[in-house]
Amino acid sequence: MNNETIRIGLAEDNLVSRKSFLEKAQMISNWKIVFVAADGKECLEKLDALKTVELPQVIFMDIEMPLINGIDAISIASSKYPGISFIALTVFDEDDKIFEAIRAGASGYLLKHEEHTVLKNAVADVLEHAGAPMSPAIARKALQLLSKSPLPNERAVASMPEHLTMREKEILQFMVGGWDAKRIAVELDISVLTVRKHIEHIYSKLHVQSKAEIITMAYKNQWVK
Repeated sequence: MNNETIRIGLAEDNLVSRKSFLEKAQMISNWKIVFVAADGKECLEKLDALKTVELPQVIFMDIEMPLINGIDAISIASSKYPGISFIALTVFDEDDKIFEAIRAGASGYLLKHEEHTVLKNAVADVLEHAGAPMSPAIARKALQLLSKSPLPNERAVASMPEHLTMREKEILQFMVGGWDAKRIAVELDISVLTVRKHIEHIYSKLHVQSKAEIITMAYKNQWVK
């Protein structure tokens, strides 16, 4: 999007975190903060008060807020304003909140302490590549959670895109389960190079660039339980 102005919204109840975010936002030349809300209820009210052309393209949403929490606010707003992308913000990588936010419609999930360059890249990833940015700690926790979960059943596998081969679907199951290429290779009795080639094809066919995006897609499309 080069230097085109990007409209940003922020919903954050903590004054210190709000101030910190706005200071970082000032360091990003093409960002325009269109509103700041102290809770989910105020966020929804401010959205309703804006004209369509004034709506933010991306809203950074704190998860823990009074009146209406961030997850509920994302769920409500994403249904009402499908053109807006939401990036969840949190202090801790809480197990249950990660997937709740994804299911609600969040496009990404970041820790609040991230530098302004991470915030900038996350917005670009969401808007330009339909990506699913996650802080590394969040992505690691998500993979850990998935590795403790059972692999998708046959019905879930059947819901995967038809243009994936059976082998690619099989490898995709292990990927969302948190397995790395070496472990998959041992399990399937094939070479690591072959596994990596299949993963390249999966990324290309699904138009993703990271495991974080695979996790998000898997949950949104119910490829895992």
